[in-house]
Amino acid sequence: MGARRCSGCLSCLIIPLALWSIIVNILLYFPNGQTSYASSHKLTNYVWYFEGICFSGIMMLIVAAALLILEKDTPYKCCQSENCSKKYMSLLSIIFSVLGIAFSGYCLVISALGLVQGPYCRTLNGWEYVFEDARGSFLSDPSTWSQCLEPAHVVEWNIILFSILITLSGLQVIISLIKVIIELSKILCTTYSVIIQPGII
Repeated sequence: MGARRCSGCLSCLIIPLALWSIIVNILLYFPNGQTSYASSHKLTNYVWYFEGICFSGIMMLIVAAALLILEKDTPYKCCQSENCSKKYMSLLSIIFSVLGIAFSGYCLVISALGLVQGPYCRTLNGWEYVFEDARGSFLSDPSTWSQCLEPAHVVEWNIILFSILITLSGLQVIISLIKVIIELSKILCTTYSVIIQPGII
């Protein structure tokens, strides 16, 4: 019972993380609240991978909904024995949790790449990825951020939002991984109880 409650709480936690991922990803399209850069495609290319909106957002909401449905106490009868039905539900939960790891992991990787690459901005040489060859060293050197003349404060904007996306998707990966472990333990414990039951009787 304790494992079930813990598992249900973890599934519920995915929902706010997914909603925040959608919000943060949307904000990346509007540096300083301006829409002109998105309409003219003057944004970092990793923004267009929809990592927060689609994968860490909508897809994770679907995963969370599926997991919550599977965790209900409704007695689904999918095979002859109750233990078989429980194993089947646990197996489905594992599949959805693995999908959750894949979706949130995609967001984590793309956000990290976007963070390291740096923003697409206007410099004295025109529009370019001025920090592309810096391999992330600019992140700890604020004195170089002034090379981006437009959009204003775009470096800070990208660093903060991509860092938040990394954190949110990282938490989703951890939650999904814990879900896999919990469901695997349920399957193993059920199998073990079925094996030792004849001996007890």
